Amino acid sequence: MRRFRLARQSDLAAIVRLLADDDLGGAREIVTDPVDARYLSAFAAIEADANQLLAVASDAADRVVGCLQLSFLPGLSRTGMWRGQIESVRVASDLRGSGFGSEFIAWAIAQCVERGCGLVQLTSDKTRADSIRFYEKLGFVASHEGLKRSL
Repeated sequence: MRRFRLARQSDLAAIVRLLADDDLGGAREIVTDPVDARYLSAFAAIEADANQLLAVASDAADRVVGCLQLSFLPGLSRTGMWRGQIESVRVASDLRGSGFGSEFIAWAIAQCVERGCGLVQLTSDKTRADSIRFYEKLGFVASHEGLKRSL
């Protein structure tokens, strides 16, 4: 049985392990026990913000096997339309290709619809070709060029 729910602070260690479980994440995340205080601080800020939703997916054994963050963004363009922004999507490596990720993204999109969003968007690192193909199969279109600047 697959289940999607709001993340709890007790899920943080599993979430950080998921975030670190690839070449990019392994180079930028810090997996420690106990969880690094910066993750605790970020979790508290996300939990306190009504326009942020940190979610986990669990399997039949209640193991955290996926995570994502949804941000609900108000905007003036498109006649004041709200957008859903999906970020930090991870699925346990042993479940990739099983349909689990598609179900998780469908759940996230349903959360956006429920919140009145007229558009859902996400970004994926250009080096993650498999992820980009996955999102394209789900109907996402590379309609814009995204730019980032580290601070």
